[in-house]
Amino acid sequence: MARPLQIDFITLFPRMLAGFLDESILKRAARKGAVRFQVVNPRDFTHDRHRTADDRPYGGGPGMILKPEPVFAAVESVRGEDGYTVLLTPQGRPFTQAVARELAARTHLLLVCGHYEGFDERIRIGLADDEISIGDYVLTNGALAGAVVADAVVRLRAGVLGASDATVEESFSQGRLEYPQYTRPPEFRGMKVPEVLLSGHHKEIARWRAEQSLRRTRERRPDLLEALPVHRTC
Repeated sequence: MARPLQIDFITLFPRMLAGFLDESILKRAARKGAVRFQVVNPRDFTHDRHRTADDRPYGGGPGMILKPEPVFAAVESVRGEDGYTVLLTPQGRPFTQAVARELAARTHLLLVCGHYEGFDERIRIGLADDEISIGDYVLTNGALAGAVVADAVVRLRAGVLGASDATVEESFSQGRLEYPQYTRPPEFRGMKVPEVLLSGHHKEIARWRAEQSLRRTRERRPDLLEALPVHRTC
């Protein structure tokens, strides 16, 4: 079996991840030994009775900023030689399926989850190997972004999903949206399953799925096709 992926979450709110890591695919992946999780709280590396991990920004302004000392200490306590430190921040590069594949090829990820008004800049300068944003919107807590990244990455690791090709035809895996899917019954409230899917003709089914995938991507996410050669099949 391949070396397990180690994922360390650096977050002020470890309980936000407890239920997430103990359910579904991530729980099964950990049981199989494909991945190991650890949650590290920077407050455990503070030295005052209030366990202060944030402070007001120099120069004024609203909100609080994560202090460098506890974050550096938390990351350095677990990073090791192969640790790849990812800051989850709105200033990061957009998170995509391609980025998930990059991260899945590594052996040790440290996901540093922001909070409040962000990080002291020295955290980015001194610790970050990468910076990632999961979207152009505001979240209460960076642990949510860390959970999204971990889920997308773990399911790409060998042995995590049951079928070896389970991720191949999912949306974004080939740079396109997935084709429509149907199951039993063949008709529900007047809505019928396309005849081709009931035909048993595998080549025709494959052709229909390719056409539907391309059509759906053109209609809903044409931006995904800009980086790909367009094969006109419909």
